[in-house]
Amino acid sequence: MLNLCFYFQVHQPFRLRHYKVLEIGHNHDYFDHEANATIMRKVAEKCYLPMNRLLTDLCREHGGAFKCAFSISGVALDQFEAYAPDVLDSFKELVGTGCVELLAETHYHSLSFLFDREEFTAQVEKHRATIQRHFGVTPRVFRNTELTFNNQLPPVLAEMGYAGAITEGVDRILDWRSPNFLYSTPLAPDFPVLLKNYKLSDDIAFRFGNRGWEAYPLTTEKFAGWFNKAHGNGETINLFMDYETFGEHQWADTGIFEFMRHLPRAILAHGDNGFATPSEVLARCKPVGLIDVHDTISWADAERDLSAWLGNPMQDAACEALYGLRASVYSTADANLIEDFRKLTTSDHVYYMCTKYFQDGDVHKYFSPYESPYEGYIAFINAINDLAQRCRFRHDLTVEARERPHLQIVA
Repeated sequence: MLNLCFYFQVHQPFRLRHYKVLEIGHNHDYFDHEANATIMRKVAEKCYLPMNRLLTDLCREHGGAFKCAFSISGVALDQFEAYAPDVLDSFKELVGTGCVELLAETHYHSLSFLFDREEFTAQVEKHRATIQRHFGVTPRVFRNTELTFNNQLPPVLAEMGYAGAITEGVDRILDWRSPNFLYSTPLAPDFPVLLKNYKLSDDIAFRFGNRGWEAYPLTTEKFAGWFNKAHGNGETINLFMDYETFGEHQWADTGIFEFMRHLPRAILAHGDNGFATPSEVLARCKPVGLIDVHDTISWADAERDLSAWLGNPMQDAACEALYGLRASVYSTADANLIEDFRKLTTSDHVYYMCTKYFQDGDVHKYFSPYESPYEGYIAFINAINDLAQRCRFRHDLTVEARERPHLQIVA
């Protein structure tokens, strides 16, 4: 049996306003609520609602033979509640088919594992509680933000009770081996890891609508033929991609929805093919070897490393300033301060500061709300400076209240 494992990432950040230096100490609202609402509704109409309807129909049409998995960031779920409750309802209906697995991640789509393990654990637990609250399920498989992964992650996840993880099938990690098997890592040899087949994933996510691509147009029959070539040299082909691929990155007029509508039938036409969720792959397959991931990998850009987020001095300084505030923020016990800090840990904020050029740079510019990476850095650092000032103010109030107990601290 050759498994096809679909995983879709659903994420929308709380985007920052062009927060100015003169606002520090006077305006503590860092986020662009209008832009966030507008973008959410746009993507809902182009992607989330029509694609959820399509997948729900496919789950029912194929009687449970078609399956897929989602990782929905906590900040995306928060925005569904605020701006698009119909999208949240449609996800609940889709999950209710019994053909969808929900994965675990950090609630705020952060890189906290790299900077602060305590913050990482707290965000993962918050995400688990949010998924339980909305969908009544507890995730068993973990995907870290942007598929970032290294040898240190599996032991932590195993201790937290997860059954496995997913990440990128990076060539330099695999060497001559195929991504179409399960692997494990040196520090957790019993903890299985699913690897993305980036070639076949990117054929859908990035090349589908490219008329200059030598394989254009991509039909379901052609894709199923490529898939079937893995028989005898693979157990699971993991297709991991942004959910916004459908209708947002690849517009409806490319035929992307019709492609997905007919793909399950084309795959299932081969009697030894089947769709599987990550947990089902873990149940059916065993790791065939070790991958040694000394340096952190990701699914971003040609390098598939951390350079999209930590590739220049602005990004390094921004992360150092942010995580350096964590202890001070939490010591205030101020829920609003803590929530703002956590929203600022969302990886998109430093992604917007990336200064790469050429092909990868075009991708970064597509997602950024700023005219330049430097504008993103300025808005972020201004917000950090205001956050630090708020912390100092709260600490001063706390000290004064201790010295003058009749005073009451007002948030």
